[in-house]
Amino acid sequence: MSPVTYEPIGIIHTPFKQKSATPIQGIYNPDSRGEVEVFPQYCEGLKNIAGFSHLILIYHFHLAEGFSLVTSPFLDDEGRGIFSIRHFNRPNPIGISVVRLDQVNGNILTISEVDIIDETPLLDIKPYMPDFDRRYGVRKGWYEHAGNKIEYERNKGIPQRPEHY
Repeated sequence: MSPVTYEPIGIIHTPFKQKSATPIQGIYNPDSRGEVEVFPQYCEGLKNIAGFSHLILIYHFHLAEGFSLVTSPFLDDEGRGIFSIRHFNRPNPIGISVVRLDQVNGNILTISEVDIIDETPLLDIKPYMPDFDRRYGVRKGWYEHAGNKIEYERNKGIPQRPEHY
């Protein structure tokens, strides 16, 4: 198989300069803000995007450091398979986030509910479509039990990544 390469279509700007200061999920930090700067040559692709409340951002984990096929996710001590968690150190360091679209101004998208580190290369944008993206009867695997820890941490404050993560 031939190699797969992508060129960023933009860059994501956020106040989060370190992994440890970045929320674990944007839904837990609805007031977090950022901007998506779409490079000028892709600006025409933003036509009609303002009508959507949420977007799926696909990006490159540019600060990832190698990968392990088994690692412990945040708020869980047990080693889990990398494909059953959302850790950034993956064989292909690709991330996804659902964010709220607050405003469109030319090639700049103002977003909230952000869980992305500053200066992250943007690979693609897709509209979040509840008719297509929401599923029912979902099983959450190992997270069924670990989710209680996250809810507990959430009630104490916004979960943040530990320094070593």
